[in-house]
Amino acid sequence: MEPTRAAVSGPAETSSIPAEVLARLSAEASRYLAQAATVLEAVAGTEGARVGEVSALLAERLRRGGTLFTCGNGGSAADAQHVAAELSGKFFLSRPGLAAVALTTNTSALTAIANDFSYDEVFERQLSGLARPGDVLMAFTTSGRSPSIRRACEWARGHEVTTVAFVGSPGREWAKTCDYAFVVPSDVTPHIQQAHITLGHAICALAEADLFGPHGRPPETAAGAGRP
Repeated sequence: MEPTRAAVSGPAETSSIPAEVLARLSAEASRYLAQAATVLEAVAGTEGARVGEVSALLAERLRRGGTLFTCGNGGSAADAQHVAAELSGKFFLSRPGLAAVALTTNTSALTAIANDFSYDEVFERQLSGLARPGDVLMAFTTSGRSPSIRRACEWARGHEVTTVAFVGSPGREWAKTCDYAFVVPSDVTPHIQQAHITLGHAICALAEADLFGPHGRPPETAAGAGRP
């Protein structure tokens, strides 16, 4: 039987790589991880109060029957989907699903809107058909320059949908136009995105706990129970 990859992985597979290459990459890996940790440490030192505020707002809007919408492009689309999935599924607790929709996932809508109108409208047009006053929009853009994100937030602000921006240092000025903003103090895209998902996770955890208490609900009562 041919051995599995796991069975042959390890030092033997890197034995043919020059030692200086391994040493250089190891040093660069340590430097990268240290830089990422520094960004997260900075976020932890400044954003705690805002995370608590947005978590409380989100929990209250969901409790009243509102919906969370999320959007982003590229890696930020993955972050937007990730946050929506944590709420529509579960984070820590066994509890009913929550109304959270990623506007990045309907490929037929995305391609039709982009083809028939423009890509700049892919999130705005979906919001116009789905969102209602009192809903919440979380918008992820490391640069703050994405036209599709800007248009979605502009529509939301004009229709009583609360906007929460997740940006990096380049998006600081635009983020001021949103109701709430998390500005990661970095201009390195991957470090910004790592901080964004950490912030998103914190908000999901706190909103879930606020809605359902520290232990949630037993699986038998959570199934099909709908909104809190």
